[in-house]
Formats: sequence, C-alpha cells, structure tokens
Amino acid sequence: MRLGVLISVCLCLSGCAEFQALFPTNSTEATAAPARQTPNTTPEAVPRPPLNPSRGPLPTTGLSVDAFDTTTDAERAEATGGLTGGAGSIGTTVAGLGDPARPGFWIETPLVESEGPGRVVYAATGQSVQVKLIPVSDPDTSGSRLSLATMRLLEAPISDLVEVEVFAGT
Repeated sequence: MRLGVLISVCLCLSGCAEFQALFPTNSTEATAAPARQTPNTTPEAVPRPPLNPSRGPLPTTGLSVDAFDTTTDAERAEATGGLTGGAGSIGTTVAGLGDPARPGFWIETPLVESEGPGRVVYAATGQSVQVKLIPVSDPDTSGSRLSLATMRLLEAPISDLVEVEVFAGT
C-alpha cells in the first residue's frame, strides 16, 4: 500500500511541471527566467578585391544574383548569338551552380580533358550558351558546375541541379 501511495505521489509531482507549462501562473517563479539575449555583433564588411578591374568590386551589402552576375549585355549577347552546330555533343551531365563570384560563361566538367570552347544546351528551356569548357579531375560519373551567368542565360533555376547537353567547339 505504501508503495502505491509513493508511486502516485511521484506521478503527480512529475506532472506538475507540464501542468504549469500549460497554465502559467502570475507568480515570480514563472517570470523569473531571464529573457534570452543575443549579443550585438554586427560583422564589419571585409573589402573584396575587384573580380575585373573594369567592373569594380562586388558590393558588400545586399548581395543578390544581379550583384554577382557581372557580365555585360554585350557579353550576354555574344554568348547566346552566333551559335553554330559545334563539333558535336560530348554528352549530358547534371550540373549545379559553381562559384558565383567567378565571372564569365563556363562549365567545369569531367566530360573534357582539356580547356576549350564549347556550348551547353538546357533542354527544359531550349536555351543554348557558348561557354569555356574547363576539365575537372572528378570521376566521369560526377556532376558538373556552371557559372552563375551561364545558368541565368539558360534560364535554369540556380538552386537546382539541371541536366545539360555539352558540345565541344562553337
């Protein structure tokens, strides 16, 4: 009998904390916990060297996709204009966003062994962009990385992995 009473008391007391959480009181115990404070630590902007001296440095606040894509309208027109058949398809690859601070139109891919001109086609939008093909030493089954400017011209979602067809030559 004593054991039953002891167990009942323990169960009742263990439920008190949960009961108080559901129905807080106005006692000083309920409000005694100090509010969590976050320290006032605002990082100072670190100056960045310009990616291309003719374009100036990247902005240090309010960075957006437009801020990172430093290509000009003329460069975009050149990358999408004058597309020819090329030397032929060298394969398809799944690609994600590469280094967004690295300017230009390029793809880093294990599909090529040496750097050279090429183009990529994104079938979902039908867009094609002339790029620099950059080899990587990853296995052939690994994915590729596209420049931010290339992904924007392909109208590919920059937060997704996309399948592109890669062509050697221009």
